[in-house]
Amino acid sequence: MAIISLAFKSLLNRRFTASLILLSIALSVSLLLGVERLRVESRNSFANTISGTDLVVGARSGAINLLLYSVFRIGDATNNISWQSYQKFSEHPLVNWTIPISLGDSHLGYRVMGTSRDYFQYYKYANKRSLAFHRGQPFEHVYHAVLGHEVAERLGYQIDREIVIAHGAGKTSFTLHDDKPFKVVGILKPTGTPVDRTVHVPLEGIEAIHKDWIAGRQVAGLNISAEEALEKDLTPKAITAFLVGLKSKIATFRLQREINDYRKEPLLAVLPGVALQQLWDLISVAENALLIITVLVVAVGLIGILTVMLASLNERRREMAILRSVGARPGHILLLVTGESLLLSLIGIVLGLLLLYAGLMLVQSYIETGYGLHLPIGLPSNREWLILGLIGTSALIIGLIPGYRAYRYSLADGMSIRI
Repeated sequence: MAIISLAFKSLLNRRFTASLILLSIALSVSLLLGVERLRVESRNSFANTISGTDLVVGARSGAINLLLYSVFRIGDATNNISWQSYQKFSEHPLVNWTIPISLGDSHLGYRVMGTSRDYFQYYKYANKRSLAFHRGQPFEHVYHAVLGHEVAERLGYQIDREIVIAHGAGKTSFTLHDDKPFKVVGILKPTGTPVDRTVHVPLEGIEAIHKDWIAGRQVAGLNISAEEALEKDLTPKAITAFLVGLKSKIATFRLQREINDYRKEPLLAVLPGVALQQLWDLISVAENALLIITVLVVAVGLIGILTVMLASLNERRREMAILRSVGARPGHILLLVTGESLLLSLIGIVLGLLLLYAGLMLVQSYIETGYGLHLPIGLPSNREWLILGLIGTSALIIGLIPGYRAYRYSLADGMSIRI
């Protein structure tokens, strides 16, 4: 303890240089842990979003694009699917259930998804867990809405609250369907998936609010009230995508091939797990490159400790000689210099963790809303503790280099320096 106390006081005497080293280590640690947490949580978030679904079907584009917009609410569809094509495959003898999905509208930056009541029965997430209601029940009327947990919490909505849907998926929209408000009848329990950030309404509701729209634009002078829309045929003409659950997993590739070869309309059926693996393969290069860069940043911080301590050794030779003259052994000098390096790294690690948590608190809401990723503010994981341990061990090993040089300085060498 005496050595640690002496090392701390020695660092205080060189507080400016020590502060720069601490800043370097703290920034590198926070960056490394931030990248690691982003990597792990993005994989967990994506992997837990959908479970028990055999196929995701949409307009022909790319497997990753289809998975992103239909399941993760990221991006937009290149085209829609006709209702007739959906009905054909929903009635297929191999199909057990289907969930239609219609996207394109929003509410205060949150995606609005038109679907059927089957969504609440068959949609599964995180190892086939079913959706559950925190309050209320599934929609039963055309102008009913069920909110994801985050939507209700962030906006402070309760049951029976009326909400207005905006045209388009952006955060700001100048076109509101304010003549046809929806009433909140249910709020789902948190799932940690994009479901929490989604407003769910019936497919018929999506059709009703667009009855006075043609080709994606509101027709001037054509005003159809909410009551008048209910009297019209609200059968959807098209949907964005649909999820499929099969009676037998053996039939998955057979139905996938049949959908992909469908001649009346260009469709694409993908296996969620396969598409997700393609996504990981796509981003793994960037992920690894970013991880390597952050490791190099940490290495630069550690080398900074070595450089500064080696540069200051020559100036501290008289200090070492005085310590030797008052009874310090060469081993004590070694422990002193090495202890300074270890102390700098430990304080830098603590500051790095504080910077990480502060950064997470600042960007957590933005990342959740904009990218659908939840970055928890919690204790470091086992892997993160291992990373921190490696950084501390590396600092200790690096500290041995100037420590060994100081160890070799003799009392006579220190006392013979001329000023």
